[in-house]
Amino acid sequence: MKIGTRTFEPDKHCYIMGILNVTPDSFSDGGKWNHLDTAMKHTEQMIAEGADIIDVGGESTRPGYTKLPDQEEIDRVAPVIEAIHSRFDIPISLDTYKSAVAKAGLAEGVDLINDIWGCKYDPEMASVIASSGVACCLMHNRNNTDYTDYLQNVLDDLRESVAIAKRAGVADDRIILDPGIGFAKSYEQNLKLMNHLELLKDLGYPYLLGTSRKSMIGLTLDLPASERVEGTIATSVIGVMKGAGFVRVHDVRENARAIRMTEKILQTL
Repeated sequence: MKIGTRTFEPDKHCYIMGILNVTPDSFSDGGKWNHLDTAMKHTEQMIAEGADIIDVGGESTRPGYTKLPDQEEIDRVAPVIEAIHSRFDIPISLDTYKSAVAKAGLAEGVDLINDIWGCKYDPEMASVIASSGVACCLMHNRNNTDYTDYLQNVLDDLRESVAIAKRAGVADDRIILDPGIGFAKSYEQNLKLMNHLELLKDLGYPYLLGTSRKSMIGLTLDLPASERVEGTIATSVIGVMKGAGFVRVHDVRENARAIRMTEKILQTL
C-alpha cells in the first residue's frame, strides 16, 4: 500500500500513526498542540520516536463533542498540514468526516483521509477520496447501539462503508478499516471487539486500531487520560497479535518499543 511517497506492508509490520490534535478541547491533550510552533515540535518529536504517519485532527470527537463549522476546522488544520508537508518527509493523514475539510487538506498535501464515519456522514466524501487517489481509513460508527448480532453487525457496517467507497471509485489498495473502539459501543462491547479483532481480517483489508488513552482503558484501570499509557500499550500488543496493520497513538515511543518487541517474538520460530 502506497501512502504518500512511502510503501507500507501492513501484513508484515504494524505501523504507527502519531496523533496531532490541533484542538483546544480534545479529551487527553486539548490545547497542547494548537499553535503552529508547538505542533511542529511535537511532530518532530513523534517522527524521532518512530511515527510512520502523522494524523492531524482539528475537531475533537470525544463523547459529547460539538461539531465545528467547516471553515473553522479548515482554519485549524490547513496551516499545520502545509507546515508539516513543507518541513518533514512523512505521510500526513487528516482526521475529518467532512468533504469540504478533506478538500482543503488535500490541497495542502494530505496523503490519507481518516473518516470516523466511514463515508456515511457526508455523501460527497467517498467521491472526494476517489478523485484524489489518496488512501482512506474507514472507521466503524453508527448513530445507535441497536445491535442484533454485535460482532457480525460491526463487520457488516464496515462492509457498507467499503461498498460506498468502492461505488465512488476508491480502489481496494486505497482502503484501511478501523473497528471504531470507543464509538457507538458500550464498555463491554469495546472489550469484546478487542478480544475478536482477528475477525476484521476476514474483510480483506488492512486495519488500524485506535485505542489510545480511551475510556475503555480508563474504566478498566480507573485512571485519568494522562495515565493510560500502559493500558494503551497492552491494546497495541493485542492488536499486533491479532493482525493490526496500524495503531493510532498519542505516545509514540512507548508503543513503538512494545510493537517491536511483540513482532520480534511472533517472528521467531
